[in-house]
Amino acid sequence: MTEAEEAAAHWGGTDLRLLRNRENAVYAMRLPDGRRAALRLHRPGYQGAAAIRSELWWCAELAGRGVAVPAPLPSTHGEMLPQLTGGRVASAIAWVEGQPFGEAGHPLPGTAAQQIARHHALGHLLATVHTVTDSLVLPHDFTRPRWDIDGLTGEAPFWGRFWEHPALGPEDGRTLRRARDFLREALTDHARTAPLGPIHADVLRENILVDGEQLSLIDFDDSGIGFRLYDLGTVMSQNLYEPQRPALQQALIDGYAALRPLDSNMVPVFTLARVLASVGWAAPRLAPDDPIHRSHIARAVMWADHVMAGHA
Repeated sequence: MTEAEEAAAHWGGTDLRLLRNRENAVYAMRLPDGRRAALRLHRPGYQGAAAIRSELWWCAELAGRGVAVPAPLPSTHGEMLPQLTGGRVASAIAWVEGQPFGEAGHPLPGTAAQQIARHHALGHLLATVHTVTDSLVLPHDFTRPRWDIDGLTGEAPFWGRFWEHPALGPEDGRTLRRARDFLREALTDHARTAPLGPIHADVLRENILVDGEQLSLIDFDDSGIGFRLYDLGTVMSQNLYEPQRPALQQALIDGYAALRPLDSNMVPVFTLARVLASVGWAAPRLAPDDPIHRSHIARAVMWADHVMAGHA
């Protein structure tokens, strides 16, 4: 029996099909009643059991209030996070229909009008997630990573010291160090009026599913405690080379502002936060010759120059 089969057995799952294997291994499976579900085998050493349980609690609360996120499913014995014989833990979530919003490194699909409409809807969905979350009382043992000032710009950021990436040349290294200082100062100012709270923290195209007019948000594995506008910045981090970038950003902001007030000037700043973090993310995870290192660095340097010039 494979590890995935052992995990699926906790839910009576069959017909396993690998969907992705990045931070977690994620499989489609069929439940005994015929429904589909997503089975997750959590990567050892990334999120601890307490943090995963907190993620599952949050998603259950959101889904129970009608927010378009996948609800966690208890095993046949009522467990949310059974442990496998090899020590790994597994969880299962309800299946969400739809196709990805887009694909990293590829132009956004759809017409210009469709892209704008979808970003407006996405902004509204993120505002809904944040507003419903504000109405919750977090359990005393709720624990998730910190996407706060130190988590993004401190001496040990959650995704690593991006300004020390081995592929950085001297000039690019200086730019990213200046960007770190700029970002830390901007976030310190923002924190005076913007409280921290649970955020998705990984609103990438592959984590947004489109089913007709319906958008759903999946994969809360990187969720944590942070600034709400980081979710909008993450969306825009994949749009920096889109010809419609300003219109997409405005649509995202307008959709969000329909439910929640925001400082729209901070969205490019939080986009910078994400592209810098992504440089740190790539360093320990990808092979040294992976071209993503260079593309992430080039994107971060380009956007850092753009944002810092606009705030000079």
